[in-house]
Amino acid sequence: MLARGEVLAVRRASVSLSGRSILKDIDFALEAGEFCGLIGANGSGKTTLLRTILGFVALSSGRVTIDSGGKLASVGYVPQKFALDPYLPMRARDLVALGLDGNRLGVPLPSPGRRRKVDEMLEAVDATRFADQRLGNLSGGQQQRVLIAHALIRRPRLLLLDEPLANLDMRSVAGVVALLRRLSREFQTSVLLSAHDMNPLLSAMDRIVYLAHGRAASGSTDMVVRTEVLSQLYGYHIDVVRVHGRVLVVASEAEDDAQAAIKGDPVHVAQVP
Repeated sequence: MLARGEVLAVRRASVSLSGRSILKDIDFALEAGEFCGLIGANGSGKTTLLRTILGFVALSSGRVTIDSGGKLASVGYVPQKFALDPYLPMRARDLVALGLDGNRLGVPLPSPGRRRKVDEMLEAVDATRFADQRLGNLSGGQQQRVLIAHALIRRPRLLLLDEPLANLDMRSVAGVVALLRRLSREFQTSVLLSAHDMNPLLSAMDRIVYLAHGRAASGSTDMVVRTEVLSQLYGYHIDVVRVHGRVLVVASEAEDDAQAAIKGDPVHVAQVP
């Protein structure tokens, strides 16, 4: 059951794949219009959690509940990897239009209403100026805006994004985060965005879900990004150090297992609001 105002509830959700535990008793909820960062190192279970919410991965135990609000398309999704052939003769507006009728067979007939919806969505993501350019000619930041428009054109209640900030320059990252924060408020769409670095999200996040070794801590940044909370989550000592308004989350150098567990992503840098 969902509490009043909730769009998504993940309750004691566990997932095992090929006999290996991937997620363990994940528990959190999102309200309408709430922006949540799903933070964790590579291999922590972020993509598995998103795929579980989408129904692509079966739960071993627990439940996931989504309030559709009476909409057929209650969830929008921007995948982690979206390969675009640079020579594909598809414009930005064509991909956005597929969000309206890409699940139907045949070629959709043009109509003023359909064109208006596409134009409105392109304007909402600040993509009007490159709407008629080929997708393969767009920058990474521009492509992300088009993918977001494609996912949001049917006004879903929930938007899931898997590492949308990866491989973007700092300016594009800031622009995409600000865009998602604005759209979540305007459309009252709950946003769950996965990333390995929380820093770019802190000005936008209402909530953080921090994943480590398949377990999660959820709440405000101040509640979660604390030595005692993260140490319990990781299962070994974690230092949370505030320096010049920033926060370093660092595993103890004395823990060989800790270093191995987070190899390749040993430090998360964040700024607590």
